[in-house]
Amino acid sequence: MAERGSVMHSWCVQSDWNAPTVVGGAGAWFWDDQGRRYLDMSSQAECCNLGHQHPGVIAAIRDQAEKLCYIANAWGAKPRADLAERLLERAGFEGGRVFFTLGGADANEHAVKFARWATGRPLGKIITRYRSYHGASSGAFTLSADARGQHQPPGMLNVIHALPPYCYRCPFGQNYPSCGMRCADHVGDLIDWEGRDTVSAVLMEPHAGTNGIVAPEAYWPRLREMCSDRGVLLIADEVMSGFGRVGEWFAWQKYGDAGRPDLMTLAKGLTGAHLPLGAVLVSRKVCEHLDDRMLDAGLTYSGHPLSCAAGVAAVDAYATDGLIERAGELGAALRARLEALRVRHTCIGDVRGDGLFQVLELVADRVSRQPLVPWDASGDSPVKHLVSDARQRGVCFAGRGNLLILAPPLVISRDDLDRAVDLLDELLSACDAGMASA
Repeated sequence: MAERGSVMHSWCVQSDWNAPTVVGGAGAWFWDDQGRRYLDMSSQAECCNLGHQHPGVIAAIRDQAEKLCYIANAWGAKPRADLAERLLERAGFEGGRVFFTLGGADANEHAVKFARWATGRPLGKIITRYRSYHGASSGAFTLSADARGQHQPPGMLNVIHALPPYCYRCPFGQNYPSCGMRCADHVGDLIDWEGRDTVSAVLMEPHAGTNGIVAPEAYWPRLREMCSDRGVLLIADEVMSGFGRVGEWFAWQKYGDAGRPDLMTLAKGLTGAHLPLGAVLVSRKVCEHLDDRMLDAGLTYSGHPLSCAAGVAAVDAYATDGLIERAGELGAALRARLEALRVRHTCIGDVRGDGLFQVLELVADRVSRQPLVPWDASGDSPVKHLVSDARQRGVCFAGRGNLLILAPPLVISRDDLDRAVDLLDELLSACDAGMASA
């Protein structure tokens, strides 16, 4: 707690902050200055995909630091070029380019800039979703329509929000698959109602983020089709879902070319969180509109050599360690165990996700689907108690509203994964008992 009086901490009431000081980590575990060990079932902020202190990434950072720590983006840097080539290859963005940022929020803001410039609509409308999250900067918060941004004024003009593809609580009152994908067609309707010539891009997450919503399989390909038919660019926010999290390099790749975006934003797993780095991957089609115009965008630390060296080592580790495939295999085992928990625990309303990115939605009543905790609730709650109890017993889960998000490092062992689910099983029994006595 040494920093309690000197540091402002994210997403909390400052006077309530009371966390241990972490001094080390390895793989799926980390430990504090009192010697307590914790199994990381959230990859911190869903970013430590490679686990803590991956030796290959650490070695790359050390090696690059001895050669060159920094050079401005006006000059070339080998790790920057190497990382860009690897990213374009893994994404299949032949003929494209990469713009490096500091993290996910500024990657999304720059993707919007590029889309507006490429479509020749400097104030072109951007369609995003309610119950999405694209970052905490003013512009990214406006794109997000997240409950945490409700007390901020808009930081970006011409942002339109669509209703989410939330099958468990369908805003259209439909049931999948008989719904005919009304949630996806709704986005096409918005483009038409706003005017096709006034809309530059649709920006959405191909998989869950902190919103915990996983769209049905047909949703993303339908978005791709509707955007193509209307001359609107599609931006995939892969900040949280990229780099093996769902068993593919990037979540949109589950759909092959039918899901290919025009731009893609990355961060988090890009370096396995060893150093800050974000990126916008820009397709050949979009690059053709930007190559001969001044790019009015710049960041002092864009493509920082140390961060890019970490990125190169991270991308190589995902490939050589077989972590993308491993996430799919472990994810299938995790999903099977979570489905078994749903049978046993009445507080589980829904289980959804792919790979090592699974979501439990907790309810007070399965029939009415009343949430165990309101989505935007603050303060004390059964979910916060569950997360706190788990941490006291050495396992760290992520909770948001009435959701538990399970996103462990891709290097987690099967034994450790089972250990975490065993504890979750026990804690959910207490949750069931609390509901029964209410």
